[in-house]
Amino acid sequence: MNIFSRYLIRSVFTGFIAAAALLIPLFTTFDFINELDDVSANGYRWTQALVVVLMRLPRCLIDLGPFIALLGGIVGLGQLSKTQELTAIRTAGFSIFSISLVILYSGLMLTVSLGALDEWVASPLQQRALQLKNTAVAQVDNTVNTENTLWARHNNEFVTVNSLDEHDQPKGVEIFTYKPDLSLKSYIYAEKATILDNGMWVLHNINQKKWANGKETVTSQASLQWHSIFTHTSLKELSMPSDSFSIKQLIHYIDYLHNTGQPSIEFKIALWQKLGRPVLILAMILLAIPFTFSIPRAPGLGSRLAIGVIVGLLTYISDQIIVNLGLLFSLNAQLTTLIPPMLLLIIALVLIYRFDKQH
Repeated sequence: MNIFSRYLIRSVFTGFIAAAALLIPLFTTFDFINELDDVSANGYRWTQALVVVLMRLPRCLIDLGPFIALLGGIVGLGQLSKTQELTAIRTAGFSIFSISLVILYSGLMLTVSLGALDEWVASPLQQRALQLKNTAVAQVDNTVNTENTLWARHNNEFVTVNSLDEHDQPKGVEIFTYKPDLSLKSYIYAEKATILDNGMWVLHNINQKKWANGKETVTSQASLQWHSIFTHTSLKELSMPSDSFSIKQLIHYIDYLHNTGQPSIEFKIALWQKLGRPVLILAMILLAIPFTFSIPRAPGLGSRLAIGVIVGLLTYISDQIIVNLGLLFSLNAQLTTLIPPMLLLIIALVLIYRFDKQH
């Protein structure tokens, strides 16, 4: 790698830093304001909300990765164009295609960094932030929680867990057992349960109903051992939203959903969104090349950045529409998540090819 390539990479990464410094405080402020809606006097305090927001900073950085790639590329290359350094580099023998390869290399470096950050930093921190918030809210919130209800199925047995306590033990356990003709055979409600190491649960404060020969039998017990149909996946992990999972966790959870007969399209889309994000980031950074060479003598970056923000917003909105349509109609997860970034990448490459031929 020669000195011009290193200089281009350094300039582009300076643009990345500038874009991140602009976007992250803005979106973090919005996130903090949103968290303040859940703050209460004796439960979730504003200091905890601030900690939660700070713990979600890596996730914010990753979610803004495509925007940072586009705006950072426009800023970095635009500044070189404004000072005529880009012209000097081209005079030294660099074509637009050669410059694009260097920019692509910068995008690969950014993509690898964000991927590692997502897998080993952002996901664990986001899950800890959710646990911190849920624990604080649960101290004063005595209402029934329906958002994080867990379901599992094995043959004709269905189980639901309403929530987890501060020690990640199940609360509000309901077990439905059906006959082959799909009529209800038995129903068990346990106020809480204790998870043992051997896959057994001890159910506490039980009400049990059984139906046989047209008669209903109701019994109550202080405790009862039950062989859990949940897999060895942590219940705490199962209660997390799909966007907080790492790739490894998503693969494991999708396998769990298959084994328990539950729909997995949401988590498949989340997995392929993570796998397709590098393509989107590379496409967005390559789009900075046409922005730079379409108006090379423009005195400022304002117009380029404004158009870049519009392109970024349109890309984000289009991606969200396609993803939600995929969830609504249970479309193929790979096609739903990979087609938009692939189309954008093809558009960027076509534009680069045209500008390379014209200049």
